[in-house]
Amino acid sequence: MSAITLDGRELGRTIEKDLMSRIDDLKAKGVSPHLAVVIVGDDPASHVYVRNKEIACNRCGIISTRIDLDSTVSEQDILKVVERLNSDESVHGILVQSPLPPSIDESLIIDTISPLKDVDGFHKMNLGNLVQGDRSGLLPCTPAGIMKMLELSDYETSGKNALVIGRSRIVGMPISILLAQKGIDSTVTVAHSRTKNLADICLQADLIIAAIGRAEFVKSEWVKPGAMVIDVGINRVPDPTRKSGFRLTGDVDPEAAKNAGWISPVPGGVGPMTIAMLMSNTVLATEFLSR
Repeated sequence: MSAITLDGRELGRTIEKDLMSRIDDLKAKGVSPHLAVVIVGDDPASHVYVRNKEIACNRCGIISTRIDLDSTVSEQDILKVVERLNSDESVHGILVQSPLPPSIDESLIIDTISPLKDVDGFHKMNLGNLVQGDRSGLLPCTPAGIMKMLELSDYETSGKNALVIGRSRIVGMPISILLAQKGIDSTVTVAHSRTKNLADICLQADLIIAAIGRAEFVKSEWVKPGAMVIDVGINRVPDPTRKSGFRLTGDVDPEAAKNAGWISPVPGGVGPMTIAMLMSNTVLATEFLSR
């Protein structure tokens, strides 16, 4: 048995193509969707992510503005940038790239972004709407991308035992809420690094979403035959055989593909879906703000 690979790049392009007519309608009204990304410091991974977002904006015809700030920038200066973008009517989406320096209160920065421009979906108002069962607004991009991946793969979620490994506000908690909502109807378990008997819990799961941030943490023998496995992790591990000296791997042992029915690859799985949903959120925010 070999798992079906969920190609996030191909599925993400499908989402982007579906946005084109909405973008054309906005431009016909004289409105061009505009995403502003604020990046602080020189974290290499962050710069790669931001560059990929810029490329996606270019593919979709979305205006992209990048604001680079030094790692020594003060919290007040970041807040001033956010407030300026909030007030700029030509900007429809604002994203402050994580991680921020330890001296910066990331929650304060996020909650200063206008909830109507919060295309990351992390503002407490947008997360509150999600908790209340409202999926019509700006959802966190990675959980929304996972849900879209399941939908486009024709995976039936109703009645399935879904296991979410990881409890972050970015992925774990929002995706657990989405999976449990009416119309999705999964039975959801949230596990984490301190969960006991995790291997046994995994073996009961029809759907595993691994978002714990530990390289190849979920072992192949933990995966029930035929299960759907969504690997959110992206970890750099040493590999002397590669020119770069490292390789990228997920939170799931690649050997799990021998047991799983479906599996998302790393890279090329959830990452492209996250960016596609960022494009979708930017278009949605533009539609809200131009009414």
